[in-house]
Amino acid sequence: MSFSGFIVQLLNGLAGASSLFLVAAGLSLIFGVTRIVNFAHGSFFMVGIYLAYTLVEKLGTGLGFWPALALAAVGVGVLGALIEVVLLRRIYKAPELFQLLATFALVLVIKDAVLWLWGPDELLGPRAPGLSGSVMILGRQFPSYDLFLIVVGPVVLALVWLLLTRTRFGTLIRAATQDREMVSALGINQAWLFTAVFGLGALLAGLGGALQLPREPATLEMDLNTIGSAFVVVVVGGMGSIPGAYAAALLIAEIKAICIWLGVVEIFGYSVSFSKLTLVVDFLVMATVLVWRPWGLFGKPQAPSRYVGMQEEPLRRAGKPYLIAAAVFGLVLVAMPLLTAGSPYTTVLMIDLLIAALFAASLHFIMGPAGMHSFGHAAYFGLGAYGAALLVRASGMPMELALVLAPLVAAIGAFVYGWFAVRLSGVYLAMLTLAFAQITWAITYQWDAFTGGSNGLTGVWPAEWLSDKRIYYWLTLALVGASVLWLRRVLFSPFGYALRAGRDSVLRADAIGIDVKRMQWAAFVIAGTAAGLAGALYAFSKGSISPESMSVGKSVDGLVMVLLGGIQTLAGPVVGAVTFTWLHDTVARNTDYWRAMLGGIILLLVLLFPQGIAGSAKLLFERVRGVKP
Repeated sequence: MSFSGFIVQLLNGLAGASSLFLVAAGLSLIFGVTRIVNFAHGSFFMVGIYLAYTLVEKLGTGLGFWPALALAAVGVGVLGALIEVVLLRRIYKAPELFQLLATFALVLVIKDAVLWLWGPDELLGPRAPGLSGSVMILGRQFPSYDLFLIVVGPVVLALVWLLLTRTRFGTLIRAATQDREMVSALGINQAWLFTAVFGLGALLAGLGGALQLPREPATLEMDLNTIGSAFVVVVVGGMGSIPGAYAAALLIAEIKAICIWLGVVEIFGYSVSFSKLTLVVDFLVMATVLVWRPWGLFGKPQAPSRYVGMQEEPLRRAGKPYLIAAAVFGLVLVAMPLLTAGSPYTTVLMIDLLIAALFAASLHFIMGPAGMHSFGHAAYFGLGAYGAALLVRASGMPMELALVLAPLVAAIGAFVYGWFAVRLSGVYLAMLTLAFAQITWAITYQWDAFTGGSNGLTGVWPAEWLSDKRIYYWLTLALVGASVLWLRRVLFSPFGYALRAGRDSVLRADAIGIDVKRMQWAAFVIAGTAAGLAGALYAFSKGSISPESMSVGKSVDGLVMVLLGGIQTLAGPVVGAVTFTWLHDTVARNTDYWRAMLGGIILLLVLLFPQGIAGSAKLLFERVRGVKP
């Protein structure tokens, strides 16, 4: 831990901050104007580095290198503008969460498009001409190209600041960030303003990717790895704040650099590996900042959009036709193992569908009736799964008792995380749940002695009387059915009505004596308990569990299920979970480019059914019956 090493690590942090800022600045601009939480922004970064690789090969590694990087950024900007015109412009008046679903589908499509064009192998670009060497700093060599990147960040920040404060276009962007509907009312062509901003944001992300060409190989994992860090920077800095994004990028990059410099340190006789904290330090920073300053370092509460989709109706108790259909469907589910006796895989798939339905229903419980968006719901699924596995393996507890106690482990996690989360709202609440989920994932991933680390835990099988998959299927069906009915019953209780009252109007609910935050906190615990049961059932059905069960991808899958089915109906999460899981399984087994096909199907469903599958079916049924919505 020498002083020279400390300085070099700080410089590495500055170079990394510049790269991260370019992506975050574009994401912040897009959100500030369009209110879209753009999951596909990391894909633009990935396309930027791949496109730069191809253009450098075409134009040469000499004088053509720098124009190739610039052209790659422009190409990504054009791609972003085309996506906005062709797709996103059609769904601006849809609920914001459905816009998020559309951008997630784009991630799948773009990833497979890159796979088809460039292949699965890593691609390492050439060194930058003129900056391929290094300089001596305090007796240590430091790459010249990294010094160049350190300068790029402040230069881009200054150019974007001048654009926003010294041009008419910048004035329109700032006005739209404050109230985009008023900008339209004043005669500004809102559609083309959105297109220009989306293209500019994509260009910045593409530039960030292109500039990474001499530093790291282009891989297919860059999209999700980058978008997670970019979200953290934007939220810590304050949504819509460009200076805030740069300050947050500096803060996070330098803390990571210091952790690497510290390495392993002895504290009171215990060895603490600070270098391992780099997996989660950005989420630790985000959680700390949001708890201390809910709107980020430079942010402020966003003005609510007037385009919130269709007004949501009060929940209605199931009518007689619905009850008859549900009873028939339940009988079919009970008989399913007997009807498919010649196909054992169908029983396994049905278990997966039931577990997915419970996981989605638990997430819908806090997203729909409670109005709280969660990007980290997989934390409770994973806590339930690991709780069941550890109770069986570490204590020798019977599987039946572990299945009962495991959801309580998830409930404790939801109790702790929910206490902090309910103090925020909107995107900030969602990102805090993501931070907690990533912290939980990092602990699980690195605690080899207790959780098995990256290898997970194996040999977690159900009791002997459940070794027959059909018996386990019937147990899963009984527990999932009872849990879904319990969640539904809670929503029609006084607690459920109070929960929806707090969602629809916090001020009115508070005025009549409802403690909204306490209700939301309790909702977190209920949803976490149900998700924990789904995780425990999953662990015993597979016989093993790994950290992937609480990864960002698992949380995103839950979001997709809820939104695909429809957030405004109680049947929506079940329909969405069954549809998504079945599509994922069917498409993945029939094509190498299953992501693109799955993403295309999701995009088609978003455009055709903006209220989700179950929500649109409900509207159609009411029109046929002549019921006024």
